[in-house]
Amino acid sequence: MGRSIVHMDLDTFFVSVERLIDSRLNDRPVLIGGTSDRGVVAACSYEARRFGVHSAMPMKMAKQLCPEAVVLRGNSGVYSKYSKLVTEIIKEQVPLYEKTSVDEFYLDLTGMDRFFGTHKFAVELRERIIRESGLPISFGLSVNKTVSKIATGEAKPNNQIRIDEGTEKPFLAPLSVKKIPMVGDKTYRTLCDLGVKKILTVQEMPIELMEKVFGKSGIIIWKKANGIDNTPVTPYQERKSISTERTFDKDTIDIHKLESIMTAMAENLVYQLRRGNKLTACVTVKIRYSDFQTYTLQRQIPYSAADHVVIPVVLELFKRLYNRRILVRLIGVRFSHLVQGAHQMNLFEESEIYSLYQAMDKIRERFGDRAVMKASGMDAKSISRWNPFNGEPPPLLANRRR
Repeated sequence: MGRSIVHMDLDTFFVSVERLIDSRLNDRPVLIGGTSDRGVVAACSYEARRFGVHSAMPMKMAKQLCPEAVVLRGNSGVYSKYSKLVTEIIKEQVPLYEKTSVDEFYLDLTGMDRFFGTHKFAVELRERIIRESGLPISFGLSVNKTVSKIATGEAKPNNQIRIDEGTEKPFLAPLSVKKIPMVGDKTYRTLCDLGVKKILTVQEMPIELMEKVFGKSGIIIWKKANGIDNTPVTPYQERKSISTERTFDKDTIDIHKLESIMTAMAENLVYQLRRGNKLTACVTVKIRYSDFQTYTLQRQIPYSAADHVVIPVVLELFKRLYNRRILVRLIGVRFSHLVQGAHQMNLFEESEIYSLYQAMDKIRERFGDRAVMKASGMDAKSISRWNPFNGEPPPLLANRRR
């Protein structure tokens, strides 16, 4: 018996969430991402795509192509909320699922056809997600992850496709080779140089030729083109690290500003640890200079989620790392080696400070992450807000391709 794998993808997820909040954005070209000229498009509506705009494009170029577009910075906290809502619906009904990003899922429904019918089950699940979240979502159903993912792309926007077992190759044959997962721009150009533009051509090529040109990747591409993919659906795994970064609109050497933003980022991440009932045992600081040279420094610490323990370590690492005294383009903080648990007080520590953390966290839960913050971090205008323990990676909008 063949497998039954569903790939689900929330259509233009960031844009769809913004339209739920503000219906005036409906049917208008929308761009989400960094709003400065150095920003990048994280997501765009179908209306904007008709002007040639796509994700990962410089925002300056996107605004030139589509000057009437509405440009939004985005709200990662709201996106995480809706992503969690959809995840909970899927988790409630599907025994085995894999969340690969904030808006993308694989479901293994193998064996469920004897009880419900996998296609009927997937259709009803999609209808429930649309009804309860208000978000458009598409899915592809086939015997493996590759064909299902490609089918989802063909189903969009807001639709569904089933590829019956045995029809994978005819379905894939007329499509562009760029539809194959892992075929990026460079590989696509190489294939075009070989005269290969349709998946059918790859299907007809000897696998040895693909291996000769692309190495081991060529074998994988050939198998995917022929609808062969035995990759399992990997069960949901909790995050093992959280991080945040800040890329400056203008490179800076202002040490007070850098330390202030570093403090604010560390304070926000420590709060996220406590909110997720997590502790960290490894702190990493990252600096990228204006010449794009990037340096990191890390330190092991006793498991903690306390500001007065972690933030001094972050600032110490930053001072040790920042030694070139040239313009800085990016700074970042990362906490890793995460474990479940609450901070254990030292016998010689003041218990009042933990009561203070609890009070501050309650205010943040009600009024927002930056409702209470250290005075030394006030120069940081905005720090990413998200729940890093939903199963999705931190939505750093400038780096997402959605």
